[in-house]
Amino acid sequence: MRYFIKFSYDGSCFHGYQIQPNLRTVQGELEKALSYINGKNRVIVHASGRTDLGVHARMQTATFDLDRNIPLYKLKMAINSNIGDDIHVYSVEIVSSEFHARFSSVSKEYNYYINIGEYDPINRNYVYQYNRPLDIEQLKRNIKYYIGKHDFRSFVSAEDIRENAIREMFDAHIEVDKNIIKFVFVADGFLKYQVRNMVGTLLSICEGKIEDLSIPKILELKDRTTAGRTAPGEGLYLERVNY
Repeated sequence: MRYFIKFSYDGSCFHGYQIQPNLRTVQGELEKALSYINGKNRVIVHASGRTDLGVHARMQTATFDLDRNIPLYKLKMAINSNIGDDIHVYSVEIVSSEFHARFSSVSKEYNYYINIGEYDPINRNYVYQYNRPLDIEQLKRNIKYYIGKHDFRSFVSAEDIRENAIREMFDAHIEVDKNIIKFVFVADGFLKYQVRNMVGTLLSICEGKIEDLSIPKILELKDRTTAGRTAPGEGLYLERVNY
């Protein structure tokens, strides 16, 4: 039986999503809980994608197969009873064997939060503490150049050596609420560190380290060294996955 779950987690408590030896990860915690529920037979969890160290998820999704047919409300209760308080499964469904959390998705939304006001120690693990002014109009002018179908190789981690870096960005904009800037990105898929590199590039433009309105040229060059720094992980959230 194949199950599909939606869940959220506090990324500051994990060494990323992907399972790693001797480190606490989201995938590791889920697989441990589900394998116990499955009569100690190992369960492999396939998520919509991986999040990095310190990155949070308001809506992550995953599929997995169980040997046992468990009522949905009991399965949800069992998972949540066997994982820590920093993960919560809030939806469980039965899906067809062809459905896959990653390959069946059509788009994802990531949000990135920056505090341009006073340093906030309470939210230091949840909002990037930039703590200085930014030119909002300049951000709005530049972020729009990410929209469209592009080769995002200039914004891909050097560790990500896959050949295809082409993704379609459906939306990219900012929203401002007092001292908090929210960067919104919606695309058919994202590459390792892509959002953090795109945000870092926008910050570098505002700081005068990269030429204004130069994102089209950076995209064209397909060279990571032409883009800005990688923004910290704590400001990033996987907001939703669409099917």
